[in-house]
Amino acid sequence: MSTTTAPEGPLLLTQKRIWIIFSALIAGMLLSSLDQTIVSTAMPTIVGQLGGVEHQTWITTAYLLATTIVMPIYGKFGDVLGRRNLFLFAIALFTVASIGCAFATDFWVFVVFRAIQGLGGGGLMILSQAIIADIVPANERGKYMGPLGGIFGISAVAGPLLGGYFVDHLTWNWAFYINIPVGIAAFAIAWVTLRLPAKRATKRIDVPGVVLLSIATACLIFFTDFGGDAAEGWTSPLTWSFGAAMVLAAVAFVMVERRAEDPIIPLGLFRNRTFVTSTGIGLTLGLGMFAALAFMPTFLQMASGTSAAVSGLLLVPMIVGLMGTSIYSGIAISRTGHYRKYPIIGTSLTLVTLLWMSTLAASTPIWVICTMLFVFGAGLGLIMQVIVLVVQNSVAPTMIGVATSTNNYFREVGASLGVAVFGAIFTSRLSERLRETFAASGASPEAAGEATSSLDPATLNALPDQVRDAVVSDYAESLAPVFLYLVPFLAIALVLALLLREIPLSDTSGMVARGEAIGGEEAVRLERERAAGASGTAVTAAPSDGGPAGVHGDGPKRSDP
Repeated sequence: MSTTTAPEGPLLLTQKRIWIIFSALIAGMLLSSLDQTIVSTAMPTIVGQLGGVEHQTWITTAYLLATTIVMPIYGKFGDVLGRRNLFLFAIALFTVASIGCAFATDFWVFVVFRAIQGLGGGGLMILSQAIIADIVPANERGKYMGPLGGIFGISAVAGPLLGGYFVDHLTWNWAFYINIPVGIAAFAIAWVTLRLPAKRATKRIDVPGVVLLSIATACLIFFTDFGGDAAEGWTSPLTWSFGAAMVLAAVAFVMVERRAEDPIIPLGLFRNRTFVTSTGIGLTLGLGMFAALAFMPTFLQMASGTSAAVSGLLLVPMIVGLMGTSIYSGIAISRTGHYRKYPIIGTSLTLVTLLWMSTLAASTPIWVICTMLFVFGAGLGLIMQVIVLVVQNSVAPTMIGVATSTNNYFREVGASLGVAVFGAIFTSRLSERLRETFAASGASPEAAGEATSSLDPATLNALPDQVRDAVVSDYAESLAPVFLYLVPFLAIALVLALLLREIPLSDTSGMVARGEAIGGEEAVRLERERAAGASGTAVTAAPSDGGPAGVHGDGPKRSDP
């Protein structure tokens, strides 16, 4: 890929400048991660008040679908055009969509704005990871996993608490009002601190590839959603029309990418064994992880009888486990240069925990549920950030963005499929059981259907004791078996982790390798000279065409397309 850097010359990547840029990334990640945890806790109340219990999977699916579609776009455009303006755009879009969600009075209008939020959230995730790879060498990047893990941890603790407080004492709308000041602050911080070289494209943008990839992804999700929907099902012509469209779009996408001047997803990436193995782990992990996490707050609120606030507190053990292992593995990788064992241990822990979760019942003690969540989080902390680091380290510096986004894309495809398929199984089982429960209590079929559609925690607590106990049992018996269905996918992730090769970590950041920045001791020396007025001459750095930055073992070389 050919690009032109800004005329002001290479940046000096001193430690101070790196942390300034990193502060902008943290602000953006806080915006996205805080929203997700607040919404997960408030979801039962949202769907109950907007009349969408039977379609609640669309709230998560819409966000994940939009996020998945735009990930490769942000990754590729960031490599070609620079990442600063795209990052600012993602923050602004996410914030504006939050306003739409807050004022939505119709379930499907709410779903549309959640999808628009996903268009911004996908950029926040991908661009943050790519910018870190731009400014920090792979052999030091693990040390920055700690602060990022801390942001996810803070969000995961504060989000459920805030979401629970809003639901219990204010309204669910405040779960989105809060994004407005956070979004404005994140935009301001990024505007002031995020200074990166600008670029201009020298090759034609792959518009056909973007369109076909978006169509294939959307059809895939709709195929699974309508297939699991009680109204359509797997025998519906509409379901299979989406399946056929998905196959056609995917085949057309591959054909277009083989001939594109600058493809949105270079097919040469899939000749990289390390990239393929890592991406496979992300895909299968996404299937199991997000499906398991998406409905845990619902289980805790409805099956265990806890309030929204308490269900948020019960997620804290998972975050403690995730933060602990994420910080530990990041520091250990930076110190030793070895990473292979962490995904193996992580996938093993998540696999065992899913088997354990399949035994959940309404009578399961809270401390047992908390222990399950702690172990599950500990396993995730050993996988998620490590896989991103491995992918970035296995490709050339010019492909950091597209490699990061493609890896995340397949993980989100897995997440979307997991939430859609297993969410559909859960809601289908739940709706059938709830109709039987309300019908048995003497309600007419019409009243039973209406009660099922608008059921939320507050309504549950107002039901007669006998009916409430039956509803609680319905939630427990509908969700717990779903965890068992996820086990085979985590088993595949474990096998892939065992096949993962370990290659040396690069000691040069992406921007330095591309000649866009001066890093290391040289950057510190030049910064001191300029500050002291000792140097009156401009200092430049010629682009590097060699060196170890991101070129290892089986990864694509610097001359690769």
